Amino acid sequence: MKQVIDGKVYNTETATKIANWWNGCGYGDLDYCAESLYRTKKGQFFTAGDGGPRSKYSESTGQNSWSGGEGIELLSESAALAWCEDHNIEAEVIAKHFNLQEG
Repeated sequence: MKQVIDGKVYNTETATKIANWWNGCGYGDLDYCAESLYRTKKGQFFTAGDGGPRSKYSESTGQNSWSGGEGIELLSESAALAWCEDHNIEAEVIAKHFNLQEG
């Protein structure tokens, strides 16, 4: 997936994939949602995902009509870390991509 945001191209094929998340709903389900967290070579984090008509990726197709969609969202480093924590990404994966201190 590619998307231009603020004059820059974000591409899932050239960025490093850090983690995947899926909400457990089957593809085609109204609530289906899946995302992956990426980091560009320049260090920008982003999520790329897709989902059904009742997901955050829904798109209006007319009056009171919705379909599934897809998109990319830029994240700060702290938001990317929070995304990992919120989606129960393994500690080893988080430690590999974020500079964290032991508690």
